[in-house]
Amino acid sequence: MNIIEIKNYADPVLDALNDLLPQLSSLPKHLTEQALLAIIQSDTTRLLMAEENNRYIGSLTLVLFRIPSGTRARIEDLVVQETARDKGVGKALVLKAIETARALGVEAVELTSHPSREAAITLYKKLGFEKRDTHVYRRKVS
Repeated sequence: MNIIEIKNYADPVLDALNDLLPQLSSLPKHLTEQALLAIIQSDTTRLLMAEENNRYIGSLTLVLFRIPSGTRARIEDLVVQETARDKGVGKALVLKAIETARALGVEAVELTSHPSREAAITLYKKLGFEKRDTHVYRRKVS
């Protein structure tokens, strides 16, 4: 298995992401070519994909941002193909994201996980993530 950063548009990447997205959300939006290009061409995002046997089996988006207290990164949309779970794919993606963040001078990497995702939470703790005593609030704007 290889973890690669997607830097150029390719139809197989778009197809793989559209196959993976329903495993993240019950109401996934279809990713368009323009949306994928915006992600991979942005200075503030890194799209990492797990590839095995010439097919993509997982993905993760690393979002980078600067705030007055420092440079941070956030892991978003981590997903592994159902048939490839429990094989270290998620771990490999997260470790590559941490490595990438470190190389970019990021001071901390954050992520969130639904409490029902016990296997994911166990993995994050094993990789050194600590639960923060905070509340996450969201307000839709559209």
